[in-house]
Amino acid sequence: MQTDQPINSQSGSMQEGIAAPYDFQIMDVIKEAWQRTSGLKGPVLGAGALIFTALIAISFAIILFFDLIPLVDESFLVLITGTLNFIISILSYPFIAGIVMMGLHRAINASVSYKMAFSYFSYTLPIIIASICMSIMIILGFFLLVLPGIYLSIAYMFTLPLIIDKNMDFWQAMETSRKAVTQHWFKFFFTGVLMMIIYLVSTIPLGLGLIWTIPMFVALQGVLYRRIFGVNPVQS
Repeated sequence: MQTDQPINSQSGSMQEGIAAPYDFQIMDVIKEAWQRTSGLKGPVLGAGALIFTALIAISFAIILFFDLIPLVDESFLVLITGTLNFIISILSYPFIAGIVMMGLHRAINASVSYKMAFSYFSYTLPIIIASICMSIMIILGFFLLVLPGIYLSIAYMFTLPLIIDKNMDFWQAMETSRKAVTQHWFKFFFTGVLMMIIYLVSTIPLGLGLIWTIPMFVALQGVLYRRIFGVNPVQS
């Protein structure tokens, strides 16, 4: 049976709002993320199923509503449906942030519950603003020879947990994440590549491996976050 990793010597810290110098080994964080999927699978998969079902139901209801309206132009229907689905996806970010926070809690051996996905509505505004700003910056980056978009899509990976865990505003969280990740950007990139390979392999046996790899993604972000920034003590 796997035991939790000790965390005292594997926690980063913040210095005046900026991550202190840090380093990590790719295989070390992959291994720890795998170990920390224990106790995380049920909450992550349960919350994900609830959120996914709700979003599908809302999208279906929107499509059905407009289909029932007579004389609605087809192109207008496509535009409205696409716009509403985009709004729904943006509004889903507070729930995604809650799932990310499960990974942070698991990384410090704190208790985890599916209810955490619905526990951070007080951060909805900065999370949504950050999500929109990140999307705009990444899209612009891809228009600028692609590479800036790839850089930013990885560099902004800790924005949402920084807003919640460190109580940062959206821009401070974006810049703090970017500056911290830039210290070892290529390590993050190759960690992501390795995790994507693991994810793809896990889909081969009828997707059953996703039961482990989806929570592993969540755990990995928590482990990396803890090693870079440290995690504020969880309020009981």
